[in-house]
Order: sequence, then C-alpha cells, then structure tokens
Amino acid sequence: MRADLSPELAPRLAEELGLKPAEYEHVVEILDRTPTVTELYMYSLMWSEHCSYKHSRKALRMFPTEGPAVLQGPGENAGVIGVGDGWAVAFKMESHNHPSAIEPYQGAATGVGGIIRDIFTMGARPIAILDSLRFGTLDKPRQRYLFEGAVAGIGGYGNCLGVPTVGGEVYFEEAYEGNCLINAMAIGLMREEDLMRAVAAGPGNLLVLIGSTTGRDGIGGASVLASQEFDEKAEEKRPSVQVGDPFTEKLLIEACLELLSRDLLVALGDLGAAGLTSSASEMASRGGVGLEIDVTLVPQREDAMKPFEIMVSESQERMLAVVTPESLGEVQDICERWGLPATVIGQVTDTGRFVIREGDEVVGDMPAATLAHDAPIYDPAAERPAYLDELHAFDPLAEFDHPDEPEMLTSTLFDLLASPNICSRRWIWEQYDHQVMQGTVVLPGSDAAVLRIGLPGRGEVTERGIAVSSDCNGRYVYLDPYVGAQIAVAEAARNVACSGGRPAAITDCLNFGSPEKPEVFWTFREAIRGMADACRAWETPVISGNVSFYNESFGQPIYPTPTVGLVGILEDVAHHTTLAFKEAGDVIVLLGETEAELGGSEYLKVAFDTVAGAPPRVDLEHEAALREVLLAAIGEGLLRSAHDCSEGGLAVALAESCIAGGVGADVHLDLDENGDMLPPVAALFSETQGRAVVSVVEDDVNRVIEIALSHGVPYAVVGEVGGESLRIDGLVDAEVAALEGIYEDALATYVHPEETFASEELREG
Repeated sequence: MRADLSPELAPRLAEELGLKPAEYEHVVEILDRTPTVTELYMYSLMWSEHCSYKHSRKALRMFPTEGPAVLQGPGENAGVIGVGDGWAVAFKMESHNHPSAIEPYQGAATGVGGIIRDIFTMGARPIAILDSLRFGTLDKPRQRYLFEGAVAGIGGYGNCLGVPTVGGEVYFEEAYEGNCLINAMAIGLMREEDLMRAVAAGPGNLLVLIGSTTGRDGIGGASVLASQEFDEKAEEKRPSVQVGDPFTEKLLIEACLELLSRDLLVALGDLGAAGLTSSASEMASRGGVGLEIDVTLVPQREDAMKPFEIMVSESQERMLAVVTPESLGEVQDICERWGLPATVIGQVTDTGRFVIREGDEVVGDMPAATLAHDAPIYDPAAERPAYLDELHAFDPLAEFDHPDEPEMLTSTLFDLLASPNICSRRWIWEQYDHQVMQGTVVLPGSDAAVLRIGLPGRGEVTERGIAVSSDCNGRYVYLDPYVGAQIAVAEAARNVACSGGRPAAITDCLNFGSPEKPEVFWTFREAIRGMADACRAWETPVISGNVSFYNESFGQPIYPTPTVGLVGILEDVAHHTTLAFKEAGDVIVLLGETEAELGGSEYLKVAFDTVAGAPPRVDLEHEAALREVLLAAIGEGLLRSAHDCSEGGLAVALAESCIAGGVGADVHLDLDENGDMLPPVAALFSETQGRAVVSVVEDDVNRVIEIALSHGVPYAVVGEVGGESLRIDGLVDAEVAALEGIYEDALATYVHPEETFASEELREG
C-alpha cells in the first residue's frame, strides 16, 4: 500500500480539498490509518455537498416519493414513471450553474450531456430536453455574454445529439448577476421491462469503461465549482470546467441502448460528478459488493496522469458497465461497431472494498459503501430572515400612485410584454431543433410542451402523450419560501393541465445559497416544506432531482430558486390544447377569481423597480379543482384554447393568447373583491394564482360552466374573440400587431444592443 502522505501533510491536503477537520478525522477512523492522496481526493469528492447532500438530506425526506405510477424513485440516475400500455418515461433535472458562470458555452453544453446520460443509463431513449435559466439583467454586457453562451451551448449540444429541446424558462434578475443558473431537464422513453438500474453484482464480473478517453478536464468540478461560493478567484477555476463532445455522446446513446436491448449488461452507470469514483462506488454500495480498478488500464489522453486524477476526472461522454466475462467479446464488438473503445479496467469482488491499483501497487483501499453513504449528515442552524417582516408589511396598492387612465394602462401592458421576464422566448427556441424525432406535438411557446408516446422514426406510434413544463419564480420564493415554492409546483401543474396533461410526478433542481448560513438554510427548509405539502396534496411525487447550494457571489446569495419540472400524462394526445385564441366568435371564460395581489409582481418591478409585498396565496384545494375542470373540459373537446395566468396577470395572459392566435378580443371585466371593484392595475396585472383563461365555442359555454360549478371553481364569462385589437373594459385598447411586435422582438433587442464588446471584456464584466 502506497503511503504517500505523512500524518502532518494529510490534514492540510484534506482542508484544501474541502473536507472539514472532523470529516478528515472520520476518514482516518474508517481506514484506521493516514489516507493516501488518491483516497483523500475520492472521499473529498464523494463527501462534497454536490455528491453527498450532507446539508440537505434530512430536509429532502419531507418529499413524497411514491405513487401508483412510480417505477423508480430517488436514488438512481433518474426517476421513472409508467405512462400506460407498458410504456415508461425517465426524467430528471440537474444543475450546471458554477461551470456555466466560468465558461457558459461548455458549462451549459456539458450540463445537457450529463443529464442525457442519466436518462439512457436507465434504459430509456432520450426524447426531449428542457432548460431553466437565470441571469442578471441584460443591460450588462457580461450577462449578455453568459446568456448567449449558455443558449448556444444548449443548442449546440442538443442539436448535434438529435434530441429536441422542447421547452423551459428564463428569468433575468439582479440577484443572479454573480451566479447564473443553468438547470437542464431530460426525458427518455422506454418499455417498462427495459428499466435498468446501476447496481453492481456478481463477483468476477468485469468493469468496462465505454466512451471517451480520460483527461484532466473537469478535475474537482463537483467540489471546486459546485460546493463553494464564487469570489475574486472564480476565473482561476476555469480549468475545472468540462469540455463536451456531442458526437461521441450520440454514439454512446446508440451503443448503450443496443447493449441493453440485447441484455448484455449487468449494470450501467454514467461518469458524472467525481467521475469513476462516484459511478463505481455508488454501483458497488447499491449491490453490496466490492470493486478493484487498475488505473493503468484506463485509456488516457494526457501524459503522466496520477491515480487520483484518473479516479476523479470528470471528462465527459464516459459510461461504466458491469459485464460478465462471457459477454465481454460481444460487448466490445458492438462498441467497436459504434466507434467506441470498451476497455476492461477492473472487476467486481466479494470483499465490499473499493481497491485502486496502479499496476501492482495499491494506491487506495476503502470500504466501498463508506464513499457513497458515510458522509456526515448535518442539521444546519436555521433562522427566519429579518427582511421578511419589512417586505410583508409593504402594501403595493398603498405605496404608489398607480395609473388608472386607459392610455397609461395600455402603455403599462406594452411595458410588461417587453419585460425580459415575460416577452417571447422565440429568440431562444429558434436556435434549438425542437421537432427532430417527430414526436413533438406542441412546440415551444405554449404553456407546456406536448410529446407523443412512441418512436415515430422507428414506426412505434401510440395515441398516448405527455405534457411537460418547468417553472419557478425565484422572486416569490425570496418573499415567502413556503408559498413561493408551492407556486412553482402549482404553475407547472397548471401549465401541464392547460395543455391537456394530468400531472403525474415531478423532478426538481433546488438552487440556493450557502446552507451554512442560517437564513439561507431556513429558506431552503421552508421551500422544501412548501413543495412537499403541495406534492402530497396533489399526489404528484418527487421522483428525482438535484440540490445546488453555494450559489453566491461575494457573499450575496441568489434568489432561492427551487425549479420544478413536472410531467403529466395524456391518454389521447389528440386531446391537447394550446394558448392561442382560435376563431372570431369564440367566448372567453376566466376560471378562478382575481384578487388584489401585486406583491412580487412583474408589474411592480417594471413600473416601480420594486420587489416587495407578500406573494399571491395558494389554495391547494382550489388549484386541484381548477385542474380537474381543465382536464374534464379538454377531455370532452370543449376548449379551443387554455392559458394559465401567471406573470403579468390577466391582461398579459389575454395578450399572449391574442398574439399566439393572431386575433383580437373584446373583454369586459366584472371583477370585485369583497363586493368592491378592484383597482384597474389589480384587475389587469394582479398575479393571483389558480386562474386560467379559456376560449369556447358559444354552444359549449354552458357545458363548461356546468363542469366548473360541479367542481366548485368560480368562473366569469368575460368576452369574445375577434377583431384586430385587444380591448379590455375601456382600460386597454391596443392593436394585436403592435402587441406582437413588442412581445416578439424584445428579447433580441436586449441581447443585441448597438454596442459590441470583445470576449475578454465580457469575461471581466
């Protein structure tokens, strides 16, 4: 056994690698000796926040994780649900925030590559990508550089793979200026019987590394980038950003799916954060077995790599398979046909130990399960932030002189449609291939993406479908983490229901600041509690996800951002709905009631540059009833359109439906609160939850009303589709063409102002 560290040097290296003194002592206790360099690197990565969830694990236990559709919950590479007729979908969301803040193109691209590998590791063919993005405001050159680079990276990687990017979201807030968020979600399709789990088994079976060679790129990514906040040395961390090769990933997808279809693999795991260390140790611990790896057998693309570098490298496009000796030849033949090396680097043992060799010399020998499961679990201090009392005491209606004249209200609507947080995302999704694979039924730009279940390119077509949406308004969570997190789940569920899908399960990406700060951890815990209560009430279990802590820059945390990715099921994909008004004469119905809730609203931010007040409340029973009304009406073929009311309120929802349909509307509001007429800005721009704007042919209005009444959902017949303008109660009068012009062109205008900047200037801010 190589003893390459003295008892005096080992603690210092451990501290440099991010291990706390007590954690280092625990490693010494486990090994009963001074750890080697390789062992210290492996423990530091596996016990980092990114890999071990040591600060979040207790709070995550609040989530419901089981349900009738769940085939695989948390603990594997991705969650899986059954969607009917023997079909299943795997899905997961993860972050690549810190790498993207250093190098936006590669950070975002490898984020897509990593989440795609999580999907086909389960035996599923990737069929869709969604991206959830956060940046600082676009008036700053560096933010434009980060935004453009990340969008290009997502498109560049996904387009080369031939996997459609079908949806997502983006927000621009000052709070994300020092730490952008890049959350990628992927969805895969499989038959239920093809579900694969990363569980090593069978002493004597071989460990086979498939895919790219191993280099020094990405070393320390999980600990260096994802487990500490940014400071003035952030630029020095650039070498920790991985570099992706989507063409190799495409070959990996096809080779691995062929190997799985021929039942040639005992287990399959992705090499993501912590590389070989995480994949191998997790597979061993799940199977209760040991492993031996000889690092000299690992194909390397750089000279003189040390054992620890090989074990923790995060070089992309690599998979680790467990293969029986009898199957090895066929496995290697298939990989060779796909142009991929498949190299035996070790074997499964019955010792329960993870042994690392460099030829004949042992450089690491650890109980395998301790890497994956013996990380300390912390119970951080939690303290309610003092700022909440002041923010909640703020009354938006009383504090400002709000417009009430038609000209000013119409101008405000234009301002909202031009807001970077509301305007059309066409500039983004036109850079993505969103129709490849022929399964996309509803394109980006509507409430949720809708995909057909089946693989049309292979002649496997069904009538079933899924609807999927990703959502979170970090501003709401900042103002009230419990309620704001519930709104994230509620909006995702409304978006899916407006498209015809019955919400089935969620994945999440929980983006927060340092958990070691009591106010941040209290916010995190409250957000989890809010999400858990909503998911339990609505029977939408959390089947996968990711925690991303330390999203801070120079001590300033981001808005707490628990992003929700929700998948809903359509029994018949023909029964889907979009947000676009369809024909003149259709009747517009508002489902749900409007209240004067302007706290945290986009109106308040756009008109007064203010983020304050209590966010809109959430009524769990009403939200569930609204979804039942939407699904029943869509199922009966009654709705011509359906659109969730969210940022910007009712006026923006109406404008978006007009723009999407290329037709106007005449709307008459009779909205009141406790018998009193709402102020015009509240009637138009309040962000009250639990509302949807639907349009119906006149003959079907009474049936829609019957359905609403049967579920106890308030409704109001508010107008009619038609004309070339959007007219709202004498308060707003605007030509749809003018609304469309500002809505569709705004984002490109923000991204490409007249001035230009050199790339080095952008990196420097």
